[in-house]
Amino acid sequence: MENCIEIKGLCKKYSQFELKNVDLTVPCGSVMGFIGENGAGKSTTIKAILGLLTPNSGSVTVLGEEAMKLSNETKAKIGVVFDGLVFPNNLNAMQLDKVMAGIYHNWDSEKYFGYLNRFGLPLKKKFKGFSRGMEMRLSIATALSHDPQLLVLDEPTSGLDPVMRSEILDIFLEFMQDETHSILLSTHITSDLEHIADYITFVHKGQIIFTEERNEMRDKYRILKCDEQQLALIDKEDIVGIRKTRFTCEVLTTAAEKYPDIVSDVPSIDDIMVFYVKEA
Repeated sequence: MENCIEIKGLCKKYSQFELKNVDLTVPCGSVMGFIGENGAGKSTTIKAILGLLTPNSGSVTVLGEEAMKLSNETKAKIGVVFDGLVFPNNLNAMQLDKVMAGIYHNWDSEKYFGYLNRFGLPLKKKFKGFSRGMEMRLSIATALSHDPQLLVLDEPTSGLDPVMRSEILDIFLEFMQDETHSILLSTHITSDLEHIADYITFVHKGQIIFTEERNEMRDKYRILKCDEQQLALIDKEDIVGIRKTRFTCEVLTTAAEKYPDIVSDVPSIDDIMVFYVKEA
């Protein structure tokens, strides 16, 4: 199996939003960063991957099976973290262990309690007393404790402090040491993707704007910093987006080598996303 996720021509229409002809491929053994502003279509796409909604058209294949018809065996190979706790808030971590052991035949209690200890989570405190950060750490511990092959993560580091975010990213890197493992990581914290993503897919207003290899993005894009006179010299076809301030102009381009006299910087993933949105 070459790809763990294959989406072709996915369309889903709501009254005020439409996912339009989405194509997305996550190669096995890779980390795909999935970015876009709020309401861009990230969560809708994730729900389609997990078989939680019926598309109007298109196809979604996960681990070789149609998303809407995933076998229980395949579902057990997918670890999921949603943007919010999905477990009953009257449970505690020890009770959840028993629940999950009854759901997953490959549930690993030793691994689960190891993650809880690593994350500093209490065993007997009810989830309704958990902070946002504690909820996310619990969700991640649970997702990793039934030997998943694929992780589908919706804002997994949201609500975590920088130290804990770094710890979680290290755990994801440990997970990826097995070359059969893959991650789809949807996040607003694009700096996390600078550390672990192999590919970046950007969705905007329900459409895929681009999918790029992260290392190639770093080599491909530059921000030209210029004044109005220099801006007039830049070919419009070389401009991805423009950001103007009171004193300078910033131009995102993939043709910086054509303008050696203009100062250029390497953009962050955030920069690239903002420039595309401004242009769109």
